[in-house]
Amino acid sequence: MNDVIQTILRHRSIRRFKNEPLTKEETDQIIRAAQAASTSSFLQAYSIIGVTDKAKKEELAELAGSQDYVAENGFFTVFCADFSRHHTAASLHGQDIREAVESTEGFMVSVIDAALAAQNAAIAAESMGLGICYIGGLRNNLESVSSVLETPSHVLPLFGMAIGRPAQQHEQKPRLPQETVYHENTYNLNSDELKQQLQNYDETILQYYRSRSSGNKEITWSSQAASTLAHSKRLYLNAFTQEKGFLKGRP
Repeated sequence: MNDVIQTILRHRSIRRFKNEPLTKEETDQIIRAAQAASTSSFLQAYSIIGVTDKAKKEELAELAGSQDYVAENGFFTVFCADFSRHHTAASLHGQDIREAVESTEGFMVSVIDAALAAQNAAIAAESMGLGICYIGGLRNNLESVSSVLETPSHVLPLFGMAIGRPAQQHEQKPRLPQETVYHENTYNLNSDELKQQLQNYDETILQYYRSRSSGNKEITWSSQAASTLAHSKRLYLNAFTQEKGFLKGRP
C-alpha cells in the first residue's frame, strides 16, 4: 500500500488544533493541490475563500452553530460554487450564459467541482501531517455567511474546512461495509441482504461508541441516520440558492 492510500485511509476529522497559523508555503501548496482536481468541461466553477481575519472567523464560528474550531485553527477556508467569473468571460465574447449556469446541471457542475477541489485540499493537508474538519454548519445561516464573505450573485458558499496542526486525535469511525456501498454492474436491490449488513454494521458502531476514549454513547448507525433524517432542516436553502443565481427553474 503506497503512501497516498495510507494517508487517505488514516483520515479522521480533527476538531481541536494547536494555536499555530499555517505558513504561506503550506497554504499555497494546499490551494494548488485543490486546483489540480478534475473539473467538468474545464469550467473550474468554484472559488475558495481563505478566512484569515480573526473577527470574521469568530463570526463564522457562531453562525456555524458555535463551533469553536471554525475560529481556532491554522487556516480556515470556505468552498463556493462559482459562476460569477464565467459571466465576465462570456461578456468578452457577447454570450449570454444564464440559461446554462442557472440550470440544475449548472448547479451540479459547480457543486461537484467545489467538492472535488475540497477533497484534494483535504488529502494534501493530511499528507503534510495536518488535520482537517469539513464544516457543513455554515449552511445553518448562509445568508449571513454570504454577507460576511461578501459573495456576489452566482457565488454560493457550500461548506468550510478547518485546517491545522492537530492538538487532539480521536479514534477513527468505522465506515459502512464495502459490500453495502459498492455495487457491480447493477444496483443491489436485495433488501434482506442490506438489512443484515446494516444490523452487523450497527453492532460495529455501537461497540465503537461504547469504547472510544471520549463522548461515549449508546447509539447505532441506523438509529442515528433515521433520527437525523426524520426532521427537515435548512428549508430556506432552495429560495436562497435561487436568489444567488442557481436553480432558477430552468431544465
